[in-house]
Amino acid sequence: MTSRITQLGKQLFTMAQKTKTDITLYTTNTPNGIKPSILLEELNLEYKVYPIKMTENEQKEEWFLKINPNGRIPALTDTLDGKQIRVFESGAMLQYLVDRYDKDHKLSFPHGSAEHWEMTSWLMWQMGGLGPMQGQANHFKRYAPEKIEYGINRYTNETRRLYRTLDTHLAQTESGYIVGDKVTIADISIWGWVSSASKSSLSSCVTTTVS
Repeated sequence: MTSRITQLGKQLFTMAQKTKTDITLYTTNTPNGIKPSILLEELNLEYKVYPIKMTENEQKEEWFLKINPNGRIPALTDTLDGKQIRVFESGAMLQYLVDRYDKDHKLSFPHGSAEHWEMTSWLMWQMGGLGPMQGQANHFKRYAPEKIEYGINRYTNETRRLYRTLDTHLAQTESGYIVGDKVTIADISIWGWVSSASKSSLSSCVTTTVS
């Protein structure tokens, strides 16, 4: 009995150990910024975090522009074949992390499979649609120096349409996940924006989706 308990303890310790990497994540708490953080934790990877001070425009400083020329968070650096590499844009970061570190496809699907391309399609849907439209809606409603009804209506209505698309898709899945029967990078990519909208002036856009 003692030997079995000892063996079980060793297995649990091994499961708890994080895989060492050379990853440094440059981010802050935004809908895009939390995506790689969630994935890194779910993959049980060891990594460093450099919190970017956006209120001080640190993401525009010369040293950071060498990591992301676009001056936006998140971004990461890692080592590949003995050389430091950079990856920026949250969608690219999610793809990089699963391609390199998710060999068992815990949070992804085998490359080239039907599920892989469905997952990629929804990832790009968020990157090219939901994120930009919701971001603009939030800007015009909360931060624009003057109230512009056209901008508010244009982006709020498009955000609402996109959430209807998502809601319809989720209603058709038996699992409640974006693709298949598990959380993938598609779910992770979308979640930050759903969570953000449900706590902001755009909550009416997601009432049905997140209920």
